[in-house]
Amino acid sequence: MGPILVAGHLVKFLPSRPVIQSGGIEGVTAISSAPWGSASILVISHAYCSMLGGEGLEYSTKLAILNANYLAACLKDCYKVLYSGESGFVGHEMILDCRSFKALTDVTETDIAKRLMDYGFHAPTLSFPVHGTLMVEPTESESLQELDRLSDALLSIYNEIQDIASSGSKTDNLLKNAPHTQTIIASDTWEHTYSRMKAAFPLPWSFHNKFWPAVSRVDDAFGDRNLVCSCAPIDSYR
Repeated sequence: MGPILVAGHLVKFLPSRPVIQSGGIEGVTAISSAPWGSASILVISHAYCSMLGGEGLEYSTKLAILNANYLAACLKDCYKVLYSGESGFVGHEMILDCRSFKALTDVTETDIAKRLMDYGFHAPTLSFPVHGTLMVEPTESESLQELDRLSDALLSIYNEIQDIASSGSKTDNLLKNAPHTQTIIASDTWEHTYSRMKAAFPLPWSFHNKFWPAVSRVDDAFGDRNLVCSCAPIDSYR
């Protein structure tokens, strides 16, 4: 994390430290091992801006905005896009509203994020800045082929949600069980109502460069709220 800037009235709430005098009088204790964050993170931004120059920065910004609007146009008939402007366009990012799926199918934004792993994608920003949404920020470096691939994946997932709404189970389906690991697909038993093929290779291009998730569904909330140590027992260090 780099430097954090706040307005004057928030200074007293900045994180404090037990050894080095810093932060505010009402701040929580240290949130980082470095008292003032890492200034080195700024070097990356500075180098990027310096190499592109004014003209390059303007061009890359246009591409990032174009990419976001291209995706929004591809997905708007299946996913509600929040916070578009008066003309219907978005900025360099777009927010896909997934909340309407929950009432019909019990599918949440987390389920969509997990299912994207079966398609070979790391999920975009989850439930920020709006709960129940996915925030997609395609950068200027994304190719048209990659944008189309993500669009195809999200449209395919939308169709999977519609299948659940029409005839599928709300508990045993492609999204609730995602991601599907190699171990699960290759197991001797298969008790799901959908096929292994549909689970592991949802679209034709997933055959060519398949990404296999290392683990299946985990309890995200538990991991966020509890310290889970994977270290060896203390006795093993003796």
